[in-house]
Amino acid sequence: MTITDLDLTPGSSADGAAVHPLSSLSSTEFERIRDLVTAWPDFTATTRFAYVGLEEPHKAEVLAWQAGDGALPDRRARVMLLDMATGRSTDSLLSITTGEQLSTLELDGSHGQLPVLIEEFEAVGEIASADAGWVAALAARGLTVDEVVCVPLSAGFYDFEEEKGRRILRVLAFRQDYPEDHPWAHPVDGLSAYVDASARIVTRLIDAAPLAIPATSGNFDDPALQGEPLSTLKPIVITQPEGPSFTVDGEFVSWANWNFQVGFDVREGLVLRQLSFDDKGVARPVIYRASINEMLVPYGDPSPVRFWQNYFDTGEYLFGRFTNSLELGCDCVGEIHYFDATMADELGNPTVIQNGICMHEEDFGTLWKHSDMFTGSNETRRSRRLVISFFTTVGNYDYGFYWYLYLDGTIECEAKLTGILFTSSYPGLDENGADYPYASEVAPGLGGPYHQHLFSARLDMTVDGIANAVEEVDAVRVPIGPGNEHGNAFTKRITRIASEKESGRLADASVGRAWHVINTSATNAMGRPTGYVLLPQQSPVLLADPSSSIAKRAEFATKALFVTQYDPAEKYAAGDFVHQNPGGDGITAYIAGDRPLDGEDVVLWHTFGPTHFPRPEDWPVMPTDYAKFTLKPYGFFDRNPALNVPASAGSGSHAGAGASDAAGGHCAHEGAGAAHAGHGGHGAGVSLSGPELLEGGHAGHAPHGA
Repeated sequence: MTITDLDLTPGSSADGAAVHPLSSLSSTEFERIRDLVTAWPDFTATTRFAYVGLEEPHKAEVLAWQAGDGALPDRRARVMLLDMATGRSTDSLLSITTGEQLSTLELDGSHGQLPVLIEEFEAVGEIASADAGWVAALAARGLTVDEVVCVPLSAGFYDFEEEKGRRILRVLAFRQDYPEDHPWAHPVDGLSAYVDASARIVTRLIDAAPLAIPATSGNFDDPALQGEPLSTLKPIVITQPEGPSFTVDGEFVSWANWNFQVGFDVREGLVLRQLSFDDKGVARPVIYRASINEMLVPYGDPSPVRFWQNYFDTGEYLFGRFTNSLELGCDCVGEIHYFDATMADELGNPTVIQNGICMHEEDFGTLWKHSDMFTGSNETRRSRRLVISFFTTVGNYDYGFYWYLYLDGTIECEAKLTGILFTSSYPGLDENGADYPYASEVAPGLGGPYHQHLFSARLDMTVDGIANAVEEVDAVRVPIGPGNEHGNAFTKRITRIASEKESGRLADASVGRAWHVINTSATNAMGRPTGYVLLPQQSPVLLADPSSSIAKRAEFATKALFVTQYDPAEKYAAGDFVHQNPGGDGITAYIAGDRPLDGEDVVLWHTFGPTHFPRPEDWPVMPTDYAKFTLKPYGFFDRNPALNVPASAGSGSHAGAGASDAAGGHCAHEGAGAAHAGHGGHGAGVSLSGPELLEGGHAGHAPHGA
């Protein structure tokens, strides 16, 4: 297809049909972008596409168009290009519809570099193997280059003189005994190479004291290591005889009272747009855009070959490109709807990951219930949730991101972490008999360095509109005294976050801290602001020293919450160009103007995730760990919004039930009796919705350890 084959008017597709301004780029659009860009005079045979994504219109333009007060916005793309031969890096905007090159910025590296290319990852092993120092260091350990695999990793920023202006990757080695052997079991510790990927040279070799290479097996897929299969598990069958309750039109989804759009971006992966809740026929907006915009994995081992291990899996690696192709019965169970994930490869060609995003319903137990001692009323409603998810494999770790929508208006985001630990050799006890303080011994001689997984959720809020504010709410103990003579009183303290510089907040379980996003002009039946509350999971933020390089590069991770005024240019918590960024971008720059936040169009940047002190049980493959946050309506509705969940027939029998009660409604029993000590004789429908099984195919691996 050539450019002249396409006759696109603004906001239209190749066939002339209108395209929603927020729709994900299609294969046809990626082809047009490729053909436009490769025709630019400065495009060379060694130029690669580092990133291609939709440049979303300003929110005001989209809302005006939807309200009938504005024109359909132009379709635009952002294109980042890297010349592999020279290192020249550019960031451009173009109009897909007119073909115009709207702007181009050439990067000088002072504020970071473009994301790492797969082609650069793949070249690192060859570059290291050609270096005499690397070969000699391996030989001193009794190894050849053919016996090790090189793991290329992002470099961070440490102001090393020889790295200025260069695209640097750092390399660690693992022994692989045969092609099916998982090398993570055999780290070649005490050795690291720093590689200039463009010049294809080793700029520095770190050869510290060699450590013994662990001999343990990491072959979790070997039946001999797995042991005798567990034979007592019976099948769980999940069916919806009448089909799912949601409807899908392209990327647009309706389910129960929820309406939203599913999108995909190669940097962020799954994106949810314009979530609204139908309240008695009125579509009330809650979130304009929700995504995991950054993911930082900082390691805590200060050894000479590991002090720099800090990965930004979103900004440095574009973790969306490693999205798994999900498989029914393994990754997703039940009545599934899949969305494909479409992106551009490094030559600009469209690539489609089949079944990249999974959507299905799950039974979720009791929605609400009461057996009343006075009236004899005995009512139960069953809950269910809509699950929208994707999995990405970034080197050794596998990450699933699950967005849950509930019947009562609750929204949750849950990260699931599995895969293989990034390992080290375990030094053992020191001369004083003390354990190594920065890693766990997970197998004989094998270390699991301490690390964190810090996800940044960007939540562009529209709670009943764009006039929002954020309040921090703490539980407060009231001292005993006048008015509280018996000392039983407690209340809450509400602090309005007035401006961006004061928005950096920490979670605090001791006071049950939560953050309320309220509308400053809309009220509920009680005359109070409508709102949603962000309930954080209590976990540490970045543990590195505040003066460290990583703390400067990732200020977003030093707090559980930042709040900014909406700006379409402020997309990523660590900034646009994260690779080798010295710091000062992202949240640091966004809050510098200290814009007011009261009654404004606000964006929440929420950091969440686990601090991982690995266990032996995490080896050789890690059972899934979880981290999440919750958004619940708080005064958004006048009463319980799930009162109208329809009835379902109770099933008193478990034997032969097979599948779940498809209706997911309630069980009601008249005349159940008055006062009682327990809950007798009510028939709750049997619903079996087992956890997702974590296996199946994937689109590819970035050769790094997160």
